[in-house]
Amino acid sequence: MKGSQKVQMIDVSDKTIGEIVAGDYRTAKVFEKYGIDFCCGGKAGLAATCNGKGFDHAKIRGELDAVRSKPPERSQDYDSWELPFLADYIINVHHAYIKESTGQIADYAHKIVSVHGGRHPELSEIAGIFDKVATDMLSHLREEEEFLFPVIKRMDADRKAGTAVKSKDIETINALLKKLIREHEEIGDEIHKIRHLAKDYVIPDDVCNTFVLTYRKLKEFEDDLHMHVHLENNILFPKAWRLIGPILEK
Repeated sequence: MKGSQKVQMIDVSDKTIGEIVAGDYRTAKVFEKYGIDFCCGGKAGLAATCNGKGFDHAKIRGELDAVRSKPPERSQDYDSWELPFLADYIINVHHAYIKESTGQIADYAHKIVSVHGGRHPELSEIAGIFDKVATDMLSHLREEEEFLFPVIKRMDADRKAGTAVKSKDIETINALLKKLIREHEEIGDEIHKIRHLAKDYVIPDDVCNTFVLTYRKLKEFEDDLHMHVHLENNILFPKAWRLIGPILEK
């Protein structure tokens, strides 16, 4: 029909979960619905994931196709963004969120331990795990902001200028990306422990408003972390690696 925009559907059969979400972030909602990890666990294929979890592969494929049947908004087409812009976006949105929220969430978590810990002993473990996550994340963010992202921007500028990538930058990228991906997996495991202890953040009947707020904040933190890690593991880091791929193969 005149004026309509036809969407070219790409077969996702041979793509990993992370690649599917990198291609269209709206598919993340489908994976979240089924509890499928698309950030730290994004290297698994769709069919293998469905078989492993006992999900109906055809049904999920249908839901993914339905989501992808309309053109995505430019604001969510993260895979098309240039590396420097994506790095700055991660800092200004996700790093800023972590720096602003971790202290408040930790305070709430310890407060509900003192009030409700007797009836809900899992709260003490949740608070302890979150304290570790907060400490680890701040160190992780500093390494990205002070070392990794500046190197990625330099390498991207070298590529655009047609100049040789510096050997020191290649060594830094190769070492840092492996380290940071491993830290993503470790932090993701800790957040999954919190979700398990919190019984998927279901609110008990015998708790106060601070308890409700704490669980909502913990879920919000997890959701933001999924997006944050997805942008790095599935988009930023692979693109950075591709800048040095041909060099490493020589």
